[in-house]
Amino acid sequence: MPILVDVELARCTGCSHCKDVCPVNVFDLRPRDMFTDLVDDPTVGAKFQFRGEKSLSLNGPECIVCEACLYECEGECILITDDEGHVHRSVYK
Repeated sequence: MPILVDVELARCTGCSHCKDVCPVNVFDLRPRDMFTDLVDDPTVGAKFQFRGEKSLSLNGPECIVCEACLYECEGECILITDDEGHVHRSVYK
């Protein structure tokens, strides 16, 4: 089973922490206006500012499940399903 990395766009603040810490370049940022029907999660918006970009998992199969992104994601929007089917969810430090 391949490793799957999913970003819940409604929760993504565009902080770029995932991209900054990923050693295998799984993530990239795209302008938020690419996602025309997107509605930001208000519970995340109450704690953090949404920026002009959203993070996408463009190279998910390259993920080595180091979990660095999971601890740095302020929107707690990253889900990684490892090759054994276990789900790892981001929890902001």
